Amino acid sequence: MTTDTTALAQPQVDPTGLGDIDVDASRVNVEDKSMINARADVNQLLPLKYGWAWEKYLAGCNNHWMPTEVSMQADLALWKSPDGLTEDERHAIKRNLGFFATSESLVANNLVLAVYRHLTNPECRQYLLRQAFEEAVHTHTFEYICESLGLDEGEMFNMYREVPSITNKAAWALQFTKDLGDPEFTTGTPESDQQFLRDLIAFYVVFEGMWFYTGFAQILSFGRRNKMVGIAEQYQYILRDESIHLNFGIDCINQIKIENPHLWTPAFQEEIRTMLTEGCELEIAYGRDVMPRGILGLNSELCDQYMRFITNRRCAQLGLEPVFAATENPFPWMSEAMDLKKEKNFFETRVIEYQNGGSLEWD
Repeated sequence: MTTDTTALAQPQVDPTGLGDIDVDASRVNVEDKSMINARADVNQLLPLKYGWAWEKYLAGCNNHWMPTEVSMQADLALWKSPDGLTEDERHAIKRNLGFFATSESLVANNLVLAVYRHLTNPECRQYLLRQAFEEAVHTHTFEYICESLGLDEGEMFNMYREVPSITNKAAWALQFTKDLGDPEFTTGTPESDQQFLRDLIAFYVVFEGMWFYTGFAQILSFGRRNKMVGIAEQYQYILRDESIHLNFGIDCINQIKIENPHLWTPAFQEEIRTMLTEGCELEIAYGRDVMPRGILGLNSELCDQYMRFITNRRCAQLGLEPVFAATENPFPWMSEAMDLKKEKNFFETRVIEYQNGGSLEWD
């Protein structure tokens, strides 16, 4: 019987980057770097292995913005006007804000307390630090909106515990990050590595890549009709950020698949397709709660169709078979919301030259 001593001879590197410095270690080679379970020093950014991660970090920096740069005066006047908005429109806005108010914090907590620890590549971690800041900006945005409109902060920020359609989504996502938040959890086995992949898919693909997009469509519909233009403008900026978040997450997942093909088994692929189907069903239920009747040219049936379109799109990006029959995108105008490099912004609320705005492809 022979023993493979190659693995035994390889040094065990602390994945946190906070361990003792090994003064006898050899210099890091690109080949030593990997997405998970890396044996290279995670504190060393160069040499880069994943140029796509660094490019997304730079793109995120170029898209910098703050919510307080956006005027809320027109929104406040409309909100206070007795006949400015219908009750259904007010309901939709409050439900939408209630979902987003804490969702960005849930994503940030998962990012900082789970994903960063187990993603063992420094250029990816560099982007995660940028994303974490953007999640803070997004949470700041909803605080700013609530303060500007004089909304009940307790009502808005507690909807994730008090409104069933929102609670169900948050609870579904959090089940995938519980193990990763355990200080004793480590990657390194097929089971734990798959658990990490589940978390990445739950938060990047479903939470940010599916659930956020219906909310964007709803609020941007207000802006298209010159209503709540300040909120719509801020959502437009968030959409740009989230597009990069989504693409980064999908790149991470697909890179892990390339480096660890044994994880992407047929059974695991079917499990992921089921996850995306469940996520779609939860969002459809939420959409019907937000818009029990049609408003602004939208209705729950169109949102249902949009979610099925988005779900199939996410399947394709992960290399999975679609879970629904082919369907058309009912909101093709959403792609326009990604373009901020023009004399006036999408809603023509004010002349704008978006600082450092880079061109991004809508996903």
